This record gives sequence, C-alpha cells and structure tokens, in this order.
Amino acid sequence: MSATVSEKGDAPAGKQPDQLFTLKRWNAVAVWSWDVECDTCAICRVQVMDACLRCQADNKQEGCVVVWGECNHSFHNCCMSLWVEQNNRCPLCQKEWVIQGTGK
Repeated sequence: MSATVSEKGDAPAGKQPDQLFTLKRWNAVAVWSWDVECDTCAICRVQVMDACLRCQADNKQEGCVVVWGECNHSFHNCCMSLWVEQNNRCPLCQKEWVIQGTGK
C-alpha cells in the first residue's frame, strides 16, 4: 500500500505531518529601553543616566540619582529638588509633582 501525497507534497493525504520543521539554530536578540518619555533631564539638559552638571562639578557622580514623577517624566533628583522649591509642578507637563520612584 502506497501513501498518496497531498497537493503540497509534504505529507500523505489526510494526515498531518509529525514535524513541520526542525530548528537547527537560534540567535536570540533582545532590545530594551527605559520606560520614560524622555531620557534627557529637561532642567540641566544632560542624559538622566549621567550625573547632572552640579554633581559633575562637585565630583559626586555616584550620588546623582534619577527621580520619576507620576507623570512618567524623569529628572536628576538634584535638579528636581531645586525646581520643586520654586514650583511644585513637573517642568514638562505642568502636572502636580508627585514622586513615583527613584533609581540609579
């Protein structure tokens, strides 16, 4: 008894193939990004992952942390603490400034 081949020629008619393909090699690639709208501090115009200008001048790069607001905008904590003394609103969206989190 011979098996008939389907129109595609890859499996006997009426039967599903046991294995459609064999994975021989896999190159995994990952991409990530910060969950922020902008990666530059709008107050000092330096990347938030670098130390702010004040901390760079005082040689305190390790102590410069990033602060996120509930509006999801991020700034250097040094910059934002001075900003909040004069205006308790986000410099970008003008919403009430409430800290969501801090980090390095």
